[in-house]
Amino acid sequence: MAPIRWLPLALLAIATPCSLASPVGVPLETRASDGEAFSPPYYPAPSGGWVSNWAEAYEKAHRIVSNMTLAEKVNLTTGTGIFMGPCAGQTGSVPRFGIPNICLHDSPLGVRNTDHNTAFPAGITVGATFDKELMYERGVGLGEEARGKGVNVLLGPSVGPMGRKPRGGRNWEGFGFDPSLQGIGAAQTIKGMQSTGAIACIKHLVGNEQEMHRMSSVVTQGYSSNIDDRTLHEFYLWPFAEGVRAEVGSVMIAYNDVNKSACSQNSKLINGILKDELGFQGFVVTDWLAHLGGVSSALAGLDMSMPGDGAVPLFGNSYWGYELSRSVLNGTVPVERLNDMVTRILAVWFKMGQDQDYPLPSFSSNTEDAKGLLYPGAVFSPIGVVNQFINVQADHNITARAVARDAITLLKNEDSLLPLSRNDSLKIFGTDAGPDPQGLNSCADKGCNRGVLTMGWGSGTSKLPYLITPQDAIANISSTAEFYLTDSFPSSVEANPEDIAIVFINSDSGENFITVEGNPGDRTTAGLHAWHNGDDLVKAAAEKFSNIVVVIHTVGPIILEEWIDLSPVKAVLIAHLPGQEAGNSLTDVLFGDYSPSGHLPYTIPYQESNYPSSVGLLQQPFGQIQDDYTEGLFIDYRHFLREQIKPRYPFGHGLSYTTFEFSDPSLSIVTSLDTAYPPSRPDKGPIPTYSTAIPPPSEAVWPPNFPRIWRYLYPYLNNADATAAAAVANSSKEYPYPDGYSTIPKPAPRAGGAEGGNPALWDIAFSVEVTVTNTGRRPGRAVAQLYVELPETLGGETPSRQLRQFEKTKILEPGESEVLTLEVTRKDVSIWDVVVQDWKAPVDGEGVKVYVGESVLDERLVCVVGDRCSTV
Repeated sequence: MAPIRWLPLALLAIATPCSLASPVGVPLETRASDGEAFSPPYYPAPSGGWVSNWAEAYEKAHRIVSNMTLAEKVNLTTGTGIFMGPCAGQTGSVPRFGIPNICLHDSPLGVRNTDHNTAFPAGITVGATFDKELMYERGVGLGEEARGKGVNVLLGPSVGPMGRKPRGGRNWEGFGFDPSLQGIGAAQTIKGMQSTGAIACIKHLVGNEQEMHRMSSVVTQGYSSNIDDRTLHEFYLWPFAEGVRAEVGSVMIAYNDVNKSACSQNSKLINGILKDELGFQGFVVTDWLAHLGGVSSALAGLDMSMPGDGAVPLFGNSYWGYELSRSVLNGTVPVERLNDMVTRILAVWFKMGQDQDYPLPSFSSNTEDAKGLLYPGAVFSPIGVVNQFINVQADHNITARAVARDAITLLKNEDSLLPLSRNDSLKIFGTDAGPDPQGLNSCADKGCNRGVLTMGWGSGTSKLPYLITPQDAIANISSTAEFYLTDSFPSSVEANPEDIAIVFINSDSGENFITVEGNPGDRTTAGLHAWHNGDDLVKAAAEKFSNIVVVIHTVGPIILEEWIDLSPVKAVLIAHLPGQEAGNSLTDVLFGDYSPSGHLPYTIPYQESNYPSSVGLLQQPFGQIQDDYTEGLFIDYRHFLREQIKPRYPFGHGLSYTTFEFSDPSLSIVTSLDTAYPPSRPDKGPIPTYSTAIPPPSEAVWPPNFPRIWRYLYPYLNNADATAAAAVANSSKEYPYPDGYSTIPKPAPRAGGAEGGNPALWDIAFSVEVTVTNTGRRPGRAVAQLYVELPETLGGETPSRQLRQFEKTKILEPGESEVLTLEVTRKDVSIWDVVVQDWKAPVDGEGVKVYVGESVLDERLVCVVGDRCSTV
């Protein structure tokens, strides 16, 4: 590399390093000098391209990058600025090689802030289906619509937060409160999305578990999620590893610190774990305005800054852009680091085939008008066509309805009150059954809770192209239904003996940039109770009606105790966040066209105090919040099992209108676990190589007569600044690099070797077969959930049961059977050894128990590796 030189550069202080290596239950490692936890430095950033599956894409990228100028390279790493284009963010372009501005845009459930799109059910709803095929199909729909609108990178799926904080604002964007459920949901979604040529972006790495105080700025510092090494690997990183293994094109870094080092410049997290250990071949991008430093983030492995702005947006300043050009010219950022950034970005672009007639953006997220400002943030901007109103919905409403329907989770059904008859006398209560009285999409980014709750709020939303409300769908079926769309029970309502009341309630949350009814993203006001006095509405109905069905739309766990045991409350459905087909999906189940087949992707407790105190929301007026993950691996059902706390409804719970028998279980050894640790990792393949010479200053100088847009972020320097930077590169001044910075590559991590880690981790250790038979009188679908119990001989405290696999039957007619096969990998039965820094499994699977049932507490089948299976 070029000599290390010095130049003052726009750069925030490099965050204090902290530890990522200590076992569960043991305090974080500390530095001897001050006793504070720290994240060990990991330099230099590993180059991409060494995985064979990516060789062709990297070769194409190498040919282009080898011939690009400094300014062209920098232009692809830096966003053009907030509101400086049609998308949430876009990079600069390289017209000379036919590379357009790369459009990055929300959201995980649909293309945000546009038209003629599908508003799919949210991630938490998808998780509740426990259906891999629907997860994939929804991913295909998301990818097709992103492509159709010209979105290069659709910002999803979300697997962080992981549900550590039950009141966390964005839990609903992910698939559930379990790493395997999140990982399978993410992998299926990514495969579906990227099959269309759209690039998926898995997010947010890592520890963004509450919304309040997440962001650093010029006046405050975001909270630090202090996570020990084993917990990080076995819980929070698990779904990211699955996403990387699915060849995800991009990873978004979280706002917060991890172990007191900002995620956007945490070298251990990006260089060490993501790029080296997990073998990630794509590019790493910031969350919006999460970029905190220039040189620090480049060296730590960041590849793209979004939306490109510096500490204060719309000032025309950037930590990269022209500053990155300057830092390469003066030698502070090695040329090989910039080359790797650009090569990673272009390799993803080529791998997804986006060089082959991929559409340009045909929409504007800034206006609904056909014509408008091309660069709204500039104020003084050219005007042109910004919206072409292209319809990308196709038949995706079918998938949206199927996901919402198959996610509906029946918690309770006494006296078989459900399904309803089409001629039942119905009275419906609650604003959640109807439309927003102020109109469809009347509040930006769903920043309100009016009418049926279809999704939470924030950047994880999309506009509804239409909405079938429960009122609409019920009225289409029942001619006797009466609707009282109020959250205060009407005193004038009379209940006849034959009447059935359907009471709709909800609980909402979202992203912190919007406060809704006093909730700053996280659920602070009503806590885990229903909004709009929903508990009182149910109780008031129970005073008059003898038969009540409660329908709940919710972002996550909700406390039911004020009314769940009241004798009139016969049936309870959780319909999660259903998107545009809210009503049709619900009536499909209410009236028995389909049996409910959803299962809870989280635990419902009796009371909030059932959770460990460490998972509560944190607020602190001054100084950085230290959020210590002292509960370790014991999140959600793992905690309830350890503390022997009975939940109101366990993780995985879900009833049907029929019944199922699990029989004839068998366990087959597929790959012998003859060693505790996996076989040695494969060697890395060759990587692209480039000249390491610092380019001439002329490559970063403004082109003559260039038509500049005010506030737009460019890679160019004036001639004097470029010349001065080059002069510094030849001086004797040294740049103050972070402690531990090195240009000598570290030995390849033994746990790595391919995308996701050592490929042997995904060897099938054993498979379990089970016959599922519909023993009831109605058609229905069952979910076989497989949980593992690991032996104590592995060392460390391990949850007594962990979900590792699931499969869902087809619709089984009464008396019909289906054989399901559930495969368990080496990694599924391993723990992270913090000393050896590798995954450790019990030799020959000795002591491993497998439970198969329809919830975490359903011990329908038990298998012991090396012994026979039994039914309970």
